[in-house]
Amino acid sequence: MDWGTELWDQFEVLERHTQWGLDLLDRYVKFVKERTEVEQAYAKQLRSLVKKYLPKRPAKDDPESKFSQQQSFVQILQEVNDFAGQRELVAENLSVRVCLELTKYSQEMKQERKMHFQEGRRAQQQLENGFKQLENSKRKFERDCREAEKAAQTAERLDQDINATKADVEKAKQQAHLRSHMAEESKNEYAAQLQRFNRDQAHFYFSQMPQIFDKLQDMDERRAVHLGAGYGLLSETELEVVPIIAKCLEGMKVAAHAVDPKNDSQVLIELHKSGFARPGDVEFEDFSQPMNRAPSDSSLGTPSEGRPELRGPSRSRAKRWPFGKKNKTVVTEDFSHLPPEQQRKRLQQQLEERNRELQKEVDQREALKKMKDVYEKTPQMGDPASLEPQITETLGNIERLKLEVQKYEAWLAEAESRVLSNRGDSLSRHARPPDPPTSAPPDNSSSNSGSQDAKESSEEPPTEESQDTPIYTEFDEDFEEEATSPIGHCVAIYHFEGSSEGTISMAEGEDLSLMEEDKGDGWTRVRRKEGGEGYVPTSYLRVTLN
Repeated sequence: MDWGTELWDQFEVLERHTQWGLDLLDRYVKFVKERTEVEQAYAKQLRSLVKKYLPKRPAKDDPESKFSQQQSFVQILQEVNDFAGQRELVAENLSVRVCLELTKYSQEMKQERKMHFQEGRRAQQQLENGFKQLENSKRKFERDCREAEKAAQTAERLDQDINATKADVEKAKQQAHLRSHMAEESKNEYAAQLQRFNRDQAHFYFSQMPQIFDKLQDMDERRAVHLGAGYGLLSETELEVVPIIAKCLEGMKVAAHAVDPKNDSQVLIELHKSGFARPGDVEFEDFSQPMNRAPSDSSLGTPSEGRPELRGPSRSRAKRWPFGKKNKTVVTEDFSHLPPEQQRKRLQQQLEERNRELQKEVDQREALKKMKDVYEKTPQMGDPASLEPQITETLGNIERLKLEVQKYEAWLAEAESRVLSNRGDSLSRHARPPDPPTSAPPDNSSSNSGSQDAKESSEEPPTEESQDTPIYTEFDEDFEEEATSPIGHCVAIYHFEGSSEGTISMAEGEDLSLMEEDKGDGWTRVRRKEGGEGYVPTSYLRVTLN
């Protein structure tokens, strides 16, 4: 079924329908355009939201970035940012593939429709002009027939009138003959015009207009096909980004599962572990004894004969800094303003930094020497003397960095000795009775320590210098030698290839025995089930203590 056959007389209906189709196409284009604006605004707001909540400081300068909770949040923000990028891609694809294409096609359809209807109106106008000519020839034939009949009646009346002259009668007959001839010509012209109009009318209704209507039908169907394809692009554009959006959502899910409370607790320890020894017991100060004072005493702070001084702080009073108000510290180059453990870590970072810079300068010096050798062998490539300033500058930098490395190595050795001293002091103090832990040394060591304590208590309290490491270090070594059983277990989060001396390899997910906790240097001693002990990175483990 086609429009030319079934709708041959519905010219105005087809005109309204095709216009409605083009209007629908334009409405859809407008809808998609507004949809792209919504997507762009949504993506822009998402990006602004991500920017608002992203950390302001670089990860290397932000201690909070070491926590898995913060890392997961940053990863979620990055996934949201990627999601916003996919919304922008949807908007861009809809704008190019739907709005631009359909707008261009709509303009072409409008021009084609205009051409077809102009052709139909011209055909209608030609048919109407032919019909007017037919009507004019018909009216002329009718008028000439009436005139011929009237002239014949006049000639017949004069012919019967006895008073009429012969000349009048002849004249009337000639007039009647002339009118009759004119009527015959009008008849022939009317017949020819009628035949021509019928031929034109048949061509108009059976050939010309059906062809125009068929062209309009083809145009409208092509418009509908393109519009349907545009409808499909709306979903296809979304489906194209679904895999990426699914990856974004999966990334958010992975980030949620990556939150590791135990690891965060360990990170907090690593960041803020001071390395100080715990304060010792506060000694009892007996103020109940009477105070002997000379008549000339002007101050209670003057010690009497053989009696301890009562004014001023006790010599054995420990520094209770965790609970006091901290004064504003002055940052020093050797980081001595920091607690021992933090000082050691910062010095280690600075030393590694200086070593990297030193290696870079050494490599640059070697490269300049090779370039100088090339210039000396082939002078046309360059002047060897031009490299001397750079070589001199590099040598100066190397000497400077070597001095800095030596300086930081000395500071690091001192800081490590402080950490070991504090660690031994803390262990020995808390291994004393009355309630020794299960990992305390054997009875003979305890009795030796107890007798030593008793001996020390009967003597004058030692100064801070006399409380250094000789006894505690020895005790610490004995304690470490006896700790041969595991103190916990751990699971390898990542694969580690132990290639350097003292390390041990482990596979991801492998169960290990914890032999020694991290001392603050980032390494933990473990034992494999197959045998063999060694150190692995603490950050590669999930540790559970017994």
